[in-house]
Amino acid sequence: MCLFVKDMGIDLGTANTLIYIKNKGIVLNEPSVIAVDAFTKSVLATGKEAKGMIGKTPESIRVIRPLQDGVISDFEMTACMLKTYIKRVMPETSFFTKVRIVVGVPSGVTEVEKRAVEEVIRQMGAKEVYILEEPMAAAIGTGLAVDSAMGCMIADIGGGTSDIAIIALGGIVTSTSLRHAGDKLNDAIVAYMRKQYDLLIGDKTAEEIKETIGCAYIDKSDPDSIKQMEARGRDIISGLPKTIIITSVDAMKALEEPIKIIIDGIKSTLEKTPPEISADIVSNGLVLSGGGGLIKGLDDLIEYSTGLKVTIAENALEAVAEGTGKSLLSIDKIQKYAGRGTKKRV
Repeated sequence: MCLFVKDMGIDLGTANTLIYIKNKGIVLNEPSVIAVDAFTKSVLATGKEAKGMIGKTPESIRVIRPLQDGVISDFEMTACMLKTYIKRVMPETSFFTKVRIVVGVPSGVTEVEKRAVEEVIRQMGAKEVYILEEPMAAAIGTGLAVDSAMGCMIADIGGGTSDIAIIALGGIVTSTSLRHAGDKLNDAIVAYMRKQYDLLIGDKTAEEIKETIGCAYIDKSDPDSIKQMEARGRDIISGLPKTIIITSVDAMKALEEPIKIIIDGIKSTLEKTPPEISADIVSNGLVLSGGGGLIKGLDDLIEYSTGLKVTIAENALEAVAEGTGKSLLSIDKIQKYAGRGTKKRV
C-alpha cells in the first residue's frame, strides 16, 4: 500500500537534463553528459563536471553524451546518468512511496524510442510513467491555454531537436520535429571557422561563440548590436595554436543555413494547419522556448519571415521541465496530453 506519492517531471534533453519535483520546482539542471572509466565502466563524473572534460581526456576516460538528436543513443549510459541525478534529488524513496514520472520527448520520436525512454525510467523504480511530447510540455510550462478551443503555436528549439507544434483542445493538431537545433548550430560555427579562418575549434568553443555573440539578425541602426570576442583553436595550416577576433557578423553568417531550416520548419507547420486555427495563430502569435529560442534576433527574423507576432518565453530554458511537472497536477489531463499513460505491471 502506498502512503506517499512523489510526482516528478523530467526534461530528458540532448544538451541538458532538468528535473522538476512537485511543490519544489526545478531541483536539478545539469548537462546530459557522463564520464566513465574506459576499462571498468565505473562512473567518474556526470553533468557540469563531465562536460568540463570534453575534448581533454586521456585514453582511460570516455566522455559520453548518451542522447543524440533528442533520442537515447546509449541506453546503458542514459540509465546510469539518470540514476545518479534521481538519487541526488530524491534519495529517500521507500517501499511506501509511489513515484509518478512524466518525461518530455521530442514530437518526432517513434513508438520504439518512446518505449526505450519508458524502460529507462521504469528501472528507476517509477510506478507510473507518462511520456509527454516536448512541444506540449513546453506549452504547458509557458502558461499557454492548451485546453482552449483557441489554437496556440509553440516552437521549442532545444539541443538535439526543434519541435514546432500547433495545439488546441488539449492535443497537438499539427507538428514538425526537426533534428536540427542547438548542436547543428554549433557544427555550423565549427565549419565556418574552418572554412573562413583555417581555424579548428572544438564544440565547447563553438557553443561559447553561439552564446556570447551568436545572432540570427543584426539591427544596423543599433550600434551595440555588433559584438566581438576572441576565438582560440588550432591553425589548420601550421598546426599551431592560434587566436583570432571574430564579430557578430561572423556568427550570423555561420548560423544562416541552420536557422533557415528551422524557419522553413515553422512555415511548413503553418502550411499544414486547418484554416480556422490559422486565424487563431494570427491573433495569438508564436511562442519561442528552448535555449535556441534565446539566440539574439531570432524572434525578429521569424516575425519578418512569417508575419507572425513572436514572443520569447520568460522561462525558455525551463519550459519543458516545468510543463512536465505542472501536467501532473491533474492525472485525467495528463492521460489526455500524453495520449497514453502506463502503470507498472506488478
